[in-house]
Amino acid sequence: MTMTSSRPLRPDELPATKLAPGEAALALGDAFDALPLLTEGSVDLVITSPPYWGLRTYNLEHDDTVLERWLDQGGELGLTPDYAWYRENGGLLGMEPHPEWYVEHLAELLDLAHGPLTPRGSLWVNIGDTYFARWSSIRAKGRQGLGETARTRRRTPSGGWRHDKQLLLLPARLAIALQNRGWILRNDVIWSKPHVAPRPERDRLRLSHEHLFHFVKRRPNRRPEYFYDLDAVEPGARDVVSVGVKSGGNGHSATFPEELVRPRIASSSPPAGLVVDPFCGTGSTLKVATELGRRALGVELSPSFAGAVARDLAENTPGITASPVSIGHYVRL
Repeated sequence: MTMTSSRPLRPDELPATKLAPGEAALALGDAFDALPLLTEGSVDLVITSPPYWGLRTYNLEHDDTVLERWLDQGGELGLTPDYAWYRENGGLLGMEPHPEWYVEHLAELLDLAHGPLTPRGSLWVNIGDTYFARWSSIRAKGRQGLGETARTRRRTPSGGWRHDKQLLLLPARLAIALQNRGWILRNDVIWSKPHVAPRPERDRLRLSHEHLFHFVKRRPNRRPEYFYDLDAVEPGARDVVSVGVKSGGNGHSATFPEELVRPRIASSSPPAGLVVDPFCGTGSTLKVATELGRRALGVELSPSFAGAVARDLAENTPGITASPVSIGHYVRL
């Protein structure tokens, strides 16, 4: 069955409120708008792989003059505008002119999951690092070594720790930003990639890992308590896991591997629990969550990716049809 909306949704109209175990729903729009619509304490697990900084636009519009606009309106170089201002002035998550803007915006967005999560809920965030360059290469969909070669060049202001060839430690900066917002970090899982794309540099080792952070909610004056099934994680229960990189489908080069997602969902959400991915990309989270008998809600900003996810899931679910919808609306799968 396909359901679409032509007006802003009330919280009780979100498709997640009507899901049965093994069913998924897809919201097309910005996580900034979608997460506050979720009922407080209704979500068991938020797991996501958001856009990384300075790599790709996913064929979405971005205004590269947003920094000049910030300064023209009285903003200061050492300050970061909130995400609402940034978005309203043409900004796109991952395309911030400064990496510190990106860290603050992503922390602001992820912090919106705090209210919807149950007291025993978890937040899992996958994020990779990158090097600073005053002239960076931006691709619409792919990245160097993974498909597309067309790119645009963007000048990024340097200064302070923004220096050419500097490894930016963005995962650590994000983790600290979320800790400062009150989240408890339980694990920093290292996703080791046994095979990575070739790189032209001859003066450093290739990046072959990413981070997968596990956050839970703080309990005032008490130890955190949250749902966790250690028997459902990888053999050995270690904080380094090896999962191969796969090129994405439907024009998406940054696939969230199902082999990486499955143990997180199985261990950090109860049976029939609600799993939410606010940057669902190719829909790996939705697919795995439904296979595990959870309820799943995905949010995706790109109409083309959202439409592809809807079609892929519909093809694998007898009797269900789906079609892409306008930003801000949703389709139930």
